[in-house]
Amino acid sequence: MGEAGFWDDQERAAKVGAEHARASKRLALYRELERDAEDLEPLAELAEDDPEIANELEDQVRAVQERLDELEEQRLFSGRYDAGDALVTINAGAGGTDAQDWAEMVLRMEMRWAEKRGFDAELLEVSPGEEAGIKSATFLVKGENAYGLYASEKGVHRLVRLSPFDAAHRRQTSFAGVEVSPVVDAIDDVEIDDDDLQIDTYRASGAGGQHVNKTDSAVRITHKPTGIVVQCQNERSQSSNKAEAMTMLRSKLLELEERRRREEIAKEKGEAQDVNFGSQIRSYVLHPYSMVKDHRTGFEVGDVARVLDGTSMGSRAPTCISRPATAAGPESDRRSAGR
Repeated sequence: MGEAGFWDDQERAAKVGAEHARASKRLALYRELERDAEDLEPLAELAEDDPEIANELEDQVRAVQERLDELEEQRLFSGRYDAGDALVTINAGAGGTDAQDWAEMVLRMEMRWAEKRGFDAELLEVSPGEEAGIKSATFLVKGENAYGLYASEKGVHRLVRLSPFDAAHRRQTSFAGVEVSPVVDAIDDVEIDDDDLQIDTYRASGAGGQHVNKTDSAVRITHKPTGIVVQCQNERSQSSNKAEAMTMLRSKLLELEERRRREEIAKEKGEAQDVNFGSQIRSYVLHPYSMVKDHRTGFEVGDVARVLDGTSMGSRAPTCISRPATAAGPESDRRSAGR
């Protein structure tokens, strides 16, 4: 940062400055924790003869342990894009109207957790269902380790409940898929041929004022080689929506390449491959009993309402049901552990 001409490139300088601030913060936390941990030993010797100091020691140990757990969680996010922002897409799966209603519940859960974590969550696009719920929705999450945290949400979320849309009130199983992509700003990260794109415009259906609803400001982009479709309607102008949609497309293409790379590595190692969307990662059962179970870790909890409300299950563990962060195993489990 002290080099001559460093601030000439404002965009690069901003990224390096943010990285420097993040690294400096972590280093300061580590050094402070190291000092406090060293102070525990002499305090423990004094506590042997003084009950009041023993109580103080207990509080100090608890405080050190909490900060250590936080740093252990930070250590999990070592992936290339883990520290950056995330693009989260919710799609209704099998189950008709129930699935569309479930997709809206998943969207609410994921966005509420982001807000309670202190992240900035911005809804980019919503396609409403015919009777209730949504067919799909995409939102952007900005914050430290947003992608690293939300990466553990990729996959199929299954709901079992008494259907509110069935006249006989029978039990219904519904599915919603969650896709998570890292946000990439530089066009160099992913090469996109204009001939591979089909760009359509349409009238936005969401809120946004008279201008949004009376002009074809919404943009849908289809990437022909992969079949990936992105759309944006939250901005007032067509050009802004197109720029946002292109950012979404780059993110999804980047995630596709990363997934192919992981599958190729798993194939070479002879490991069982996770096809992502075809895998059921978590079940939410509301009838005949209440339980949320994460199938990757085997962890389960009975308070379904708190999970669906996006409320954390502990001081650090959010909506995702997983093993504690200190019990990190393989890479896939470590991501789940972080959440």
